[in-house]
Amino acid sequence: MTTLNDTYLKTLFKILQPGCVVTADWLESHGISRNLLKYYLKSGWLESVGRSAYKKPGDKVEWQGALNSIQNQTQIKVHVGGLSALSLQGYSHYYRLSNESLHLFTPLQTKLPKWFISYNWGMELQHHLSSFLPPEKGLKEQNVNQVSINISSPERAIMECLFLAPQKMDLVECYYLFEGLVNLKPKLINELLAKCKSVKVKRLFLYMAEKSGHQWFQFLKTNQIDIGKGNRMFAKNGVHVSKYLISIPKELVDL
Repeated sequence: MTTLNDTYLKTLFKILQPGCVVTADWLESHGISRNLLKYYLKSGWLESVGRSAYKKPGDKVEWQGALNSIQNQTQIKVHVGGLSALSLQGYSHYYRLSNESLHLFTPLQTKLPKWFISYNWGMELQHHLSSFLPPEKGLKEQNVNQVSINISSPERAIMECLFLAPQKMDLVECYYLFEGLVNLKPKLINELLAKCKSVKVKRLFLYMAEKSGHQWFQFLKTNQIDIGKGNRMFAKNGVHVSKYLISIPKELVDL
């Protein structure tokens, strides 16, 4: 019995990585039962992060380690997107992630674990539920503080910013981000725009892409992108841009 317990304890040490979280279901899948889990908690081999989530005793867990656990130990589809993803890739120099919100995107009707949303990560969590882009297209792995997490590529992230505009993100700020996106991949942009379900995102993206004058814009298949019909207003008393059927803030037009 002791030998068996030693084996399970070795398993625990192997999967309990520094800075990361393990879930009860994940431990159980590795042979550590709920009863054994309670024993490890009582014995000080584990420390609770919240309901059904655990870490090494005394270990400081950051949001990256927790998100890695959700992405790899559960069936929940969640990724860092929008402004947060751009910041992590160096495209938003004036934006400090540590002092701002962490933007997480999931498919519709997705619930994040209570232990994750209740824990104090030192920043506000903003959970955006959407289906305007294909769930897997335009995602990449990024190492953040030596932890690998799934985040949006710049091509997808800027579209997520536009999805949140103008209610949750300023259109002028979106354009400033656009100006720094000099190396986007036209092929990926074409694929994303072709399957994008948001007319707003497609119109704003094409307008800002053309206005920013980046070289990659000439490789977009704009004639194959359906931008729908009818004008969309994104600012009160805004300037009408007939080519893209949008009314936008004057300060954006004047940039």
